[in-house]
Amino acid sequence: MANIADKKLLVGCAAGFSGDRTDAALPVVQALIASGQPAVLIFETLAERTLALAQLARRTDPDAGYEPLLVDLLRPVLAQCLQHGVRIVSNFGAANPHGAARRIHALAAELGLGRPRIAVLQGDDLSGPEHRALLQAALGSAMPAEPIVSANAYIGAQAIADALRAGADIVVCGRVADPSLVLGPALAHYGWALDDWDRLARATMAGHLLECGAQVTGGYFADPGYKDVAGLAQLGYPIAEIDADGHCTITKPPGTGGCITERTVKEQLLYELHDPAAYLTPDVVADITTARVTTVGADAVRLEGVQGHARPATLKVNVCFESGWFAEGEISYAGPRAEARARLAGEVLRERLSGLGPLRIDLIGVTSLFGDDTSLWLDDPTVGDARDVRLRVALQHRDHASAQRLVREVTALYTCGPAGGGGVRTAMRPRLGTVSCLVPREAVAVHFELVD
Repeated sequence: MANIADKKLLVGCAAGFSGDRTDAALPVVQALIASGQPAVLIFETLAERTLALAQLARRTDPDAGYEPLLVDLLRPVLAQCLQHGVRIVSNFGAANPHGAARRIHALAAELGLGRPRIAVLQGDDLSGPEHRALLQAALGSAMPAEPIVSANAYIGAQAIADALRAGADIVVCGRVADPSLVLGPALAHYGWALDDWDRLARATMAGHLLECGAQVTGGYFADPGYKDVAGLAQLGYPIAEIDADGHCTITKPPGTGGCITERTVKEQLLYELHDPAAYLTPDVVADITTARVTTVGADAVRLEGVQGHARPATLKVNVCFESGWFAEGEISYAGPRAEARARLAGEVLRERLSGLGPLRIDLIGVTSLFGDDTSLWLDDPTVGDARDVRLRVALQHRDHASAQRLVREVTALYTCGPAGGGGVRTAMRPRLGTVSCLVPREAVAVHFELVD
């Protein structure tokens, strides 16, 4: 009988962030099953501050703190994955991986399925009091004085691989590096050494191509008239076929929208790379300066030539902390002199909220994305003639009552003028600050636990 490692590994991605489409997984899983090859499905659902929001949710409900769409993501595909041996690996555990595992077991029971073997990764959460000295040493004077909401290390692929080798059907992670969701299964499948830097780097970049979901299949690429993409409403999500040397071919499920071309792959390959010669991850330092991107078929692009170097001695940690309150308000003006009236409303707010701190003022559709926090455009004597303008103001303040003044002042514009304002929307929410640091790798104890 042939060794399973003689077969290429397929890894499909069905989510690129928390809040992604929940109907993306089914076509991916069907394509994985139809291939007849060893296959893994990943969901990448964590951004830099998602964990802090998850920790806040867990404060309110101890059973919460994992990906809110967990059940919506898994319900359409869980039965097929378990039946056909498609493993699932995801960071949808967020701040409560054990809670996510319990909910998956409950979902399996609801669907009348056997109880899946679930592995939970541990070690990334450094928010407890026992880790304060470690964070203080790493951050120094940047250590927040305010209460810490979350502190999580970006851990790597080894524990994922260990959990899969131990027979896990599903691996639930918190904060792992995004590409490690793909490298872990490749490590488990091929048995590469942990210092086989070239192969690790190649599979890491396969993970980098998959980690943002439909970005590589034309979604974020699309720009009508310049970069046209057909079938955007029914985008296919990506699949990577990874060979024994770590090289990969990126495809998508047949019959789905979007496209995979050298251009979409190159855009995603360069996404978030500060240094193409040294992409730092917990597992390896990847170098794409000698990479080759080649079309090998319809919606099939191959990546080869990535090189690797020894992994860093440290791990990155994101620390999120309470930093007061964020208040914002909006109001619309339309018709003749709408822009002039919106500008006048901004001037009124700036005068009445003077002394509270910097006030961000935008005219959405006129000057917002290209504005800045100084709002100096308000002093420009040249007034445009936009006839459909929405004024937005925002303020950050440590004191709740002070921030709430903005909400009241925007609402008061209804009758305090200028004329014709309407459609007021206001919001108040806790503000989170973020600092990052590096800690010694050996200070982060990573392991997995089977909870079946």
